[in-house]
Amino acid sequence: MKTQRTPWHTATLVVGWLVSFGALAISGMAAAANTSTADHSKFKELQKHFASGPEVTKACLTCHTEAAKQVHRTKHWTWEYLNPVTQQKVGKKTMVNNFCISAGPNLPACASCHVGYGWKDASFDFKSEVNVDCLVCHDTTGIYRKPAGLAGNPVTKRMELPPGSGKFVDPIDLTKIAQKVSKSSRDTCGVCHFYGGGGDAVKHGDLDSSMSAPDREVDVHMDATGLDFTCGTCHATSAHDVPGSRFAPTVKDEGMKRIRGKKDDSNPANCVACHGKRPHPIQQAKLNDHTSKIACETCHIPAFARGGPATKMFWDWSTAGKMNEKGKPFQKKDEDGHVIYDSKKGDFILAKNVIPEYMWFNGTVYYTLVSDKIDPTKVVQISRFEGSPTDGKSLIFPVKVFRGKQPYDAGNNTLVTPHTAGTDDAAYWNTFSWPKAIAAGMAVTGAPFSGKIGFVETEMRWPINHMVAPKENALACQQCHSDNGRLKGIQGIYMPGRDSSRYLDILGGGAAFFALLGVLGHGALRIFSKRKKGGN
Repeated sequence: MKTQRTPWHTATLVVGWLVSFGALAISGMAAAANTSTADHSKFKELQKHFASGPEVTKACLTCHTEAAKQVHRTKHWTWEYLNPVTQQKVGKKTMVNNFCISAGPNLPACASCHVGYGWKDASFDFKSEVNVDCLVCHDTTGIYRKPAGLAGNPVTKRMELPPGSGKFVDPIDLTKIAQKVSKSSRDTCGVCHFYGGGGDAVKHGDLDSSMSAPDREVDVHMDATGLDFTCGTCHATSAHDVPGSRFAPTVKDEGMKRIRGKKDDSNPANCVACHGKRPHPIQQAKLNDHTSKIACETCHIPAFARGGPATKMFWDWSTAGKMNEKGKPFQKKDEDGHVIYDSKKGDFILAKNVIPEYMWFNGTVYYTLVSDKIDPTKVVQISRFEGSPTDGKSLIFPVKVFRGKQPYDAGNNTLVTPHTAGTDDAAYWNTFSWPKAIAAGMAVTGAPFSGKIGFVETEMRWPINHMVAPKENALACQQCHSDNGRLKGIQGIYMPGRDSSRYLDILGGGAAFFALLGVLGHGALRIFSKRKKGGN
C-alpha cells in the first residue's frame, strides 16, 4: 500500500538524511574535538540552559567578539556574490538551477543550510549578530539538527514534525552541543555540501556522504586512514571566509606553491597551491608539459560518484504531478533502490562511477538568471563555462553536466522560481498546481509572470575537483591519445594518437618509403658486390 507523502514528509526525509549522516559522523567529530586547545565546558558562559540558537550565539560572542561580523561578510551568510568579471549578482538567494530550481521562495525549508537562524522571508535581519549560527559549523557532537521547515532553527521544544503527522521530535541539548564546539570538520561541511540538491550526492557528483570518511581509492587526500585532510586543509579559511567558489573558480593558477607565513592572496584550494606547476618527477617530465593545457583534475579524477552513492544526472520536472490508482502521490524505485520517479519532482536518472565530460574552461561562468530572456526552442544553458584553446587562460577541465527539463514562463520566455516546499495552498508539493506555485514564487522573487507555463530543456555544469584518485589510478596515456579517447571532442589542440594531417602523413610515408628503398638498394648492392668479388 502506498503512503501519501505531504511536503512535510519530504522535509522529514531531508531531516532523516541529516540525522543519519550526523549519527555516522559522531566518532569523527569527537576525534576533531580532541585537538582543541580549549575545553568549552569549563566556560561559565556556556554552563546554563539555552532556549534557542541565538542565545548560544550571544554566549559565543562574549569571547569571539568579531566572529559574527566576519560571518556577515561571507557568501555563507549573504547567499549572494557579485562576480567582478561578469558583473552578475549570483548566489542561492536569487539564482535558478535545474535541481530544486530556486531557494528564494522556499526559505523555511532551504535555510536549514544557512549559517543563520530564522531566515524565512525578506524580513530577516542580516545585521543581527545573534542570528549567526555558530553551531552548524562548529558542532562536534553530531547531534545538532536544523530540520527543514523551521527557517534554519533547531528544535528547542518538543514539537509535532511535520505538523499534523502525529510524529513528535524532541528538543536537542544546546548546552551539551555548545560545550563541545571545535573546528569545523568534513562532517559539519558535509551536512550541507554532501546533500545539496535535496539528498545525498544529488548535486555535485564529487561530494557525497562517502567523503565523510573516504578510503584512499575514493580520495587520496581525504583518506581517513591516510592523509586525512579535512575540507579546511585545502579551503584554508581566514576570518570565516572560506576560499574556493563555483561562482568564480580558479582554473589556471599562475602562482607558485604557497609558503606558510608568506603573504599570498592566491586561492589555496587548488592543486598548484601545494604541488606547483611541474608536479611530476624528472622521469615523467613529459607529463609536466601537459600542465599548460590540461587541468590536474582531468587525469587525476578519472570518474566521479565513486564512493557508493549514485548522483543525479537528469531531472524531468515536466512529469511531476502524476498520481497512483488511488489518486495519491507515489514514488518509483529502480532495482538498486534509487528513486527514479516522485510525484512531487518528476523523473530522475542516477549513475555511479561517471566519466566526466571535458571542455576548455578559464574560470568564467555566466548564469542564466530569472531576469534573462531564453530561447525555449534550444537547450538553455543555466551555467555556461567560458574557455578556448587560444585565450591563454583556459585548461581542459572535467565537468559534470546536469541535464533536465523544468518550467518556464512561456509568455515572457524566462525561467521561473516556483514555490515548492510548504503546507500552504500555493506550495507545489502540497497542491500540485504549477500556476499557483509559480505565481507565488515569482511574487517572492519580484519577477513578472505571464501565467503561461511551458517546460524547457536545461543544462548546468559543475567543475569536478574532489575525489582525487591515487596516482596509480590516474588516466593512462592511451585513454586520451587514441581515436576514441576521452578528449575526442576537444578542439584546438594537436594530440598524437588522436589527430592526423593528410599532408604530413603523405610526407612521412614517402620519407619512410624512400628510406626503406634506400636500405634495400644498399643491401642489394652489397650482396651483388660480394658475389662479384667471390667470383673473381
